[in-house]
Order: sequence, then structure tokens, then C-alpha cells
Amino acid sequence: MATKTINVDMLARMFLAGAQNIGAKKEYINELNVFPVPDGDTGTNMSLTIMSAAREVTALEQPDMADLAKAISSGSLRGARGNSGVILSQLLRGFTKSIREEKEIDALGLAAACARARDTAYKAVMKPKEGTILTVASGIADKAAEMAEETDDLEIFIPAVIRHAEEVLEKTPDMLPVLKEAGVVDSGGQGLLEVIRGAYDAFQGKEIDYSAIEPGKVTVAAPKVSQDAEDIKFGYCTEFIILTEKEFSEEDEDGFKAYLSSIGDSIVCVADDDVVKVHVHTNDPGLAIQRALTYGQLSRMKIDNMREEHQEKLIRDAENLAKQQKEEASKKNAAPRKPMGFIAVSIGEGLNEIFRELGVDYIIEGGQTMNPSTEDMLNAIEQVNADTVFILPNNKNIVLAANQAKALVEDKDIVVIPTKTVPQGITAVINFMPEADAAANEETMLEEIKNVKSGQVTYAVRDTRIDDKEIHEGDIMGIGDSGILAVGQEVEATTREMLVKLVDDDSELISLYYGEEVKREDAERFTEEIEELYPDVDVDAHFGGQPIYYYVLAVE
Repeated sequence: MATKTINVDMLARMFLAGAQNIGAKKEYINELNVFPVPDGDTGTNMSLTIMSAAREVTALEQPDMADLAKAISSGSLRGARGNSGVILSQLLRGFTKSIREEKEIDALGLAAACARARDTAYKAVMKPKEGTILTVASGIADKAAEMAEETDDLEIFIPAVIRHAEEVLEKTPDMLPVLKEAGVVDSGGQGLLEVIRGAYDAFQGKEIDYSAIEPGKVTVAAPKVSQDAEDIKFGYCTEFIILTEKEFSEEDEDGFKAYLSSIGDSIVCVADDDVVKVHVHTNDPGLAIQRALTYGQLSRMKIDNMREEHQEKLIRDAENLAKQQKEEASKKNAAPRKPMGFIAVSIGEGLNEIFRELGVDYIIEGGQTMNPSTEDMLNAIEQVNADTVFILPNNKNIVLAANQAKALVEDKDIVVIPTKTVPQGITAVINFMPEADAAANEETMLEEIKNVKSGQVTYAVRDTRIDDKEIHEGDIMGIGDSGILAVGQEVEATTREMLVKLVDDDSELISLYYGEEVKREDAERFTEEIEELYPDVDVDAHFGGQPIYYYVLAVE
């Protein structure tokens, strides 16, 4: 029997199932990022964006279509993180604007909503690129319009649209050479596809586990992904007792310990008569349990996700930081409102302090490893007691969220300086002139950041080929503003190779910001080497404290 309409209850279930599906697939989507750096975040950003809306939806009681549309639109807009998250929020905004007055949605209504979603998202991006999530959204809208003329049966309509979206996604490497070279499809397009696949599962009546979506739960951006989290090689702390059914000999104990060593670390295996106490850190507790069952029955089993516990700690730290900054801002707000203030996104303890010393009023910790949301931006704006607030995103993946926040603020003038790196942000605030007005300062800062050439040194998390360079997992990469400039085996050698491509006859200053993994004495020694290599250029070194990146540097 044909299904010709979707009512509000079904649409809510479809939306939540779409959110759940991309949440389940986020790590796979992260791995599709072109650069093989240890901070792939497209899946995470899209998942956090849609989960923000999903929690608003689950908090509704007997909503009509207008209520549902408002929850999806508002929740995703304020929760949007990163370029992919902002674009997803705009797709959802356009879609919900089209259907909010309807009682039920038919094929024609779905086609119109897909078209409005596409148009809204394209308008939100200053320079839309094909071969991205926008291309997949456009393909969905085109196929939906075609199918609406052919059938009113949604059981035919929806799978046809999904198949076409899959075909468009597979063509994205032909539209963007960088995708083809890396051997991946567009990660944002893959994320959008996972959303509509999940929605279709709910439409078909499949059983969906919605437990990850809790009403009213607020997700707080962690200040950074600490290197401690990266160091957790085995994520599950697994403990149990074996009640042996036969003698557990020394040979059995040695063999079991050897097996546990092959799947994990932090191993404790203590036998006492017919009881064996076991502790292991592993990525697959099931393997340890299966082997243990060959010796007898299990008791007092306990499995803890150490990465989750670590992330919860980071969230608590972020909440404490936000509380502290809010208290400080409250004190500032008691003072007369000043003409201009600053918000900067930063990525490490040392860099935070540099921005504060330069006069930045509010620091949003996040950057590359955890993109702050539009809501984070709005909260920061609220805390800055100034008529005009300059925002320094300091990351190309945060500029859209900053602009989205700007559009939602009415009581202050917001100026987004589109800084794409931390060094650009530092240069922008250094060139701030308190005696000049906001317009003159914006013009000066926009001009000065053009003179900054940035570099970042990190490691590769997978094998790939990009920018005509063969890259293997564990290689050190020097990444410039326009791509990968150097690949090597050692941090300092790769940094020197990158500097050769950044420094020219007009260069006057090299600024090095060393990360949390670099020892101070090593950074100072390396700085002296750079000074000898470039005697006509001033060289400064500062503790940045950033995770993941050994060095962040600027050449001006």
C-alpha cells in the first residue's frame, strides 16, 4: 500500500533517526577528511550540530509542524559547529521554513522543501564550491523535483532520491581534484547522506535506538582535546573474576597473560586457588571475555570507557573555565560599556595568555580540535561589555559559525575578522588602534593579516597522497596556508623545510609557538638554529601549549 504523506510524528521520528545515524557514523566521516591530520572533525561537527536540534525536538510534547520546524531550525542554528555544521544547519533551516505551515507533507512538499534547503545553504556560503556537501544537497533537490512529477508514493520517491544522492557523492572526487588525489569522497556530503539514510530507516519502520539523544542535555565544547586523550591507546578498562572449572596452572596463567598482552596493556592476572582476578586495558573487551570463558564462569564484570571518562573531565574543565570567564565578565559589565572589545578562539594555555596580554576580553578555547558552536559565540558576545565586538575565529572552519552568530545579535555591532590561523589573529589584535573607530580598525586588521604566512607542524594519521606528496601514517607534515609544504620523519627537519618555502627576501619576522609536546629547552635550541639560518630576520619563540601541533609559526 502506497504511503503518500508524512505527518508531524513521523517527521520527528525521521529527524531523530537521521541524527542518531550520523552520530553512529561520525568517526567514519571524520576519516574522510582530505588532510590526514589527527583532528578530522567533519563528522563530529555535523553530529554535534544536529544533536543540538535533536535534543530540542525530544523535549517537545505533542508538537505541531510549526513547533517541530522551530525546534529543528533553532537548535541546529545555535548548535552549529564548523563549516559542515553551519551548512547543515542552513539546510535544515531552509527545509523547515518550507514545511512549517503544513499539517502533512507529500511528495510535492518534500521536493519544495529540498529545493529551499539547497537555496538557503548556497546563500550562506560566500564562495560555494562544487564537489562538497552543497553539491549533494543540490543533487537531492533536483532528484526530488523530478520524482515529484513521476510519483506521489513516498515509498518510491525517497529511495530514488537517496540512490541519486549516493551517485552524486561518488562523483565528488571528479569535481574536486584534492578529493581525487586523496582517494576519498566529500566528508560533508557523506554526512548529509547518513542523515537521510537514517531518516529513511525510521520511515520504513525500522527499530531505532534513540538513547543517545537526551532531552535538554547541553553539550559543552571541551577546551581542547588533550594529548592525554590521544595517549589512551586502549580505551576500555576491563575487569572480571574467573571462577575456574579446572586447575588454572602457571602455564595457563602465562598463556592467558600473553594473550592479554596481544590485545591490550596494564595487565593484572592473579590466580588464587579456583579464583582468577583479571584487569586489562583493551580496545575489544569481548576478546578478553571470550578467552576467559574457556577457563570457567565469569563474575563481577566491569567495563569502563576511559576515553569517555577523559572527555567528561575535559567538559567539566570547560564548564569551570566558562564559569570563571562569566564571573570575570560580570565584573567588567559592572563598569561603563567600552566602545570596542575582542573575542578570540584559541588552542592552548600559552596562546590564551598571549591573547589576554594583548587585550582580548574573552577566550573561546576550541580551535581545530573542537570547533566552538554558534551558541558558544553568542555566549561569549554576551559577556563582552562593548558596543562593537570583534571576533577572531583563527581557523577557517570557524568563520561561518562566527558569521552566523553575528546575524543573531541585535544589541551590539559584531565584526568578524576572518582570521584563518592563530598567527593571523595575533597580528590582527596587535594592529588594533584604540583611538580609531571600528571601521578604521576593521580595515587595518583585514589589510595586516594579508601579510601573515602561517605554518603548522603535525603528524599524519593515515597513508594518503596529497599535493603531489606521498604521505604515510606517522610522517611529520608541515602545512601552510595553501596546503602541505613539507613531509618528513623528524619535527625540526620538516619545520626547517617548510620555512624555506615561507621565508623570502621581504620577510622580517619569524614567530614560533611551540606545543605541549615540545620541551622548552628543545624549542630554545631550535630557535637559535633558525636565527643562524636566517640572520637578517628576527626570530621569536613563545610557549603556545597547543595539542596536536608541535609548532605553529608565522612569517611576516
